[in-house]
Amino acid sequence: MSTRRASVAAGMVIAGILLLIIAFTTWYTIDESEQAVVITFGKADAPITDSGLHFKLPWPIQQVEKLSKETFSLQFGYKQDADGDLVSFDKETKMITGDEYIVLADLIVQWKIIDPQKYLFNSQNPQEILHDATSASIRSVIGSSKIDSALTDGKAEIEAKARELLTNLIATYDIGIGIQGVKLQDVELPNADVRAAFTAVTDAREKKQTKINEAKKYMNQLKSEAVGEKEAIQSRALGQKTARIEQALGDVALFNDLSAEYEKNKSITRQRLIIETLEQILPKAKIYIMNDNGETLKYLPLNQLESGTPPPVSDKTEGGGN
Repeated sequence: MSTRRASVAAGMVIAGILLLIIAFTTWYTIDESEQAVVITFGKADAPITDSGLHFKLPWPIQQVEKLSKETFSLQFGYKQDADGDLVSFDKETKMITGDEYIVLADLIVQWKIIDPQKYLFNSQNPQEILHDATSASIRSVIGSSKIDSALTDGKAEIEAKARELLTNLIATYDIGIGIQGVKLQDVELPNADVRAAFTAVTDAREKKQTKINEAKKYMNQLKSEAVGEKEAIQSRALGQKTARIEQALGDVALFNDLSAEYEKNKSITRQRLIIETLEQILPKAKIYIMNDNGETLKYLPLNQLESGTPPPVSDKTEGGGN
């Protein structure tokens, strides 16, 4: 009887345990930041993304794997310790640029689980694969970039290329991860001396560019002045050309008028032209009107008459006289 009672008691205990297992493993809840995959005898069903209470077959027939919907951050090249301080890994971030300089590149990759089933079953450690793919992507991009671009204004382009390459790699691996963004935290030279030397080179290059810009500005200024002077000379030449043409036309008109007058009275016109010509070539000559009458030479000084001084009358005879 005691054996039978012990068997019944053991059966009741087992039944109770089974009832407890059924009671606690036939339902589960999902909050809004989670997604779940129900696994039946090791085979995953379609992901469940609706939040709330859900039911399933008891363990070990079915079990639930819950995964986050949130965006994760992969810190490549550094991490935060327990005290919140950043710990860098230079060996991980040390890489060579396309012009054979060594740089240290730290970055953050933002990613999220877009296919829970692939994330759980297509790889043993998807985060490690993501880390290795990140390393391969950034090294490939840095290896094809110049050091000036990596340290100065080319970071945005490096980020874009690294994200594109990493996205393609993860899509090839098909591990249920989606890349949301790649952000370069810092790109620097490996030690202080090299950084100082590179800074000096960068400053010299900037000064060179400044001098070139100043020289171009001065050259453009000289060109503008030369163009202005050229236009001024052309304008004066055009004015002189116009003036000479007008003067020539006036001379032609005057000649035509003189020619007409000459045809009317040739003798008077000829004398007038001779006098006017003499006035032009001998502007300071004194003019006298003389009359030779036999033995006496008389003349009239017109210059003195013009000045208001009464002229003396001159009477000269050859061989003496009064």
